[in-house]
Amino acid sequence: MQIVLKHVGKRFGATAALTDVDLTIARGAKVALLGPNGSGKTTLTRALMGLVAADGEILIDGTPLTDRLQIARRLAYVPQIAPQMAATVDEIVRAIGELRGFDRAAVATIAGDLGMELDQVGRRPMRALSGGMRQKLLLALALASRPELLILDEPTASLDAAARARFFDHFARVAADATVILCSHRLDELRALVDHVVVLAEGRVVHDGPAAAYLAERLAAVIELRYRGPDPRWLAEAGFVAGHGGWWSKAVAAAEKLALVPAALAALGADVEDLVIRDSDRLELGQVGHAA
Repeated sequence: MQIVLKHVGKRFGATAALTDVDLTIARGAKVALLGPNGSGKTTLTRALMGLVAADGEILIDGTPLTDRLQIARRLAYVPQIAPQMAATVDEIVRAIGELRGFDRAAVATIAGDLGMELDQVGRRPMRALSGGMRQKLLLALALASRPELLILDEPTASLDAAARARFFDHFARVAADATVILCSHRLDELRALVDHVVVLAEGRVVHDGPAAAYLAERLAAVIELRYRGPDPRWLAEAGFVAGHGGWWSKAVAAAEKLALVPAALAALGADVEDLVIRDSDRLELGQVGHAA
């Protein structure tokens, strides 16, 4: 599905949620939609789903979006917070399956891979499930529908690491041809799921470009190593900060870690007892917390 927005705007009273948004999302693109709270991300996705009317023009495969049903049949949406529905899991799966043309087995397979057995929870109201279980159900329903447009809002926020990894695997296979819009600040999601980044600020597009370049410019890496040797001068001279229990830390540009890690291991040798590398998109270089 190709999406084109031309001079799209939306006001809520005196507040401009979107202002003159021009944007083209190519068919099959995997786009991260980023921005601080209040930047217009939610309004933009709701406009694309036909949930709110907006000024300007929204084109779906070259056709103006004038009827919500024309896109509803082709999209799947996973919100950050699952709705507290009184209907049972089986009732929800049956209703959505009949609307979208897939059977329970398709949902059960994906849900099972994510760590949720439909047979065990089928008679329970959705609102009685844990947040993680509700999220697994929504993801299974979305992927089973084989959408042309998949909109994900912090889709793995409630998942454990194993379920997150299995979701990435399903996404790669099931959503390979779909157009995807992802709202997330998780670095693992951005690296694994998208190839393009659009950033909103105060309702305007302030960045529109490849994901790799965006991440390379903005990510920092924190290198933490535990040194038990007699002479830490190399660490101090290299800019590492001493912490507790023999741990030393340094924040660097993401590209620098590829050279610094082997240099540290070559200089310190077997006296390095442990090594941890963390990526962060919020860390200012030079501001490193001491490792415990």
